[in-house]
Amino acid sequence: MTNASAKILMVLTSHSELGNTGEKTGFWVEEFAAPYYVFLDAGAEITLASPKGGQPPIDPKSEQPDFQTDATRRFDEDSKAQSALATTAKLAEVNEEDYDAIFYPGGHGPLWDLTNDQYSVALAEAFVRSNKPVSAVCHAPSVFLNVKDADGENLVKNKAVTGFSNTEEEAVQLTDVVPFLLEDELKARGGDYQKVADWTPFAVQDGLLITGQNPASSELVAEKLLALLDQDK
Repeated sequence: MTNASAKILMVLTSHSELGNTGEKTGFWVEEFAAPYYVFLDAGAEITLASPKGGQPPIDPKSEQPDFQTDATRRFDEDSKAQSALATTAKLAEVNEEDYDAIFYPGGHGPLWDLTNDQYSVALAEAFVRSNKPVSAVCHAPSVFLNVKDADGENLVKNKAVTGFSNTEEEAVQLTDVVPFLLEDELKARGGDYQKVADWTPFAVQDGLLITGQNPASSELVAEKLLALLDQDK
């Protein structure tokens, strides 16, 4: 398989409420846009899905000027990508057999819906059973918390894994708002949780599992995923 023929499924959150704060959340634009263009520029075929289908909610904070990158600016001018995002497939209707790998962009949304979504859990387990890469960045590694490997063990058990750290959650002052702290939960399930300084790009790969720590890590995760697919060809 070459990247040119790789079929990658990107799964986004459908959750838009930031706990009981009355504020909005969703997915973080950079964590979608950066990997999307890494995949696209490598010639991969990308399918977008979400639990509810249609337009997934964008975290309004991620659209603020401070958080714009080359990838987000490119997305802002890319009507084709915007159209694809507005018409995501329903998660219940996608099948692992149609794809070579799965990638989950973060944002706080996934903590509330994808972590416990039966279709997401089943889908990730199907990828793992078929020896296909599974990847996620920032808060999205939460999607693997309830995923089991082929032996029925927690997928993250004894695996090098990363995700949004407790200190990063503290920095954005949402420690008491989120349903759980991702770092703590990954450790609780036996994950070998690793991190670097807050907001620094960091991604780890352990077998077929690839995770990134924060928004700045999203391109790294995408590049590791493509490299892994390239090995398998």
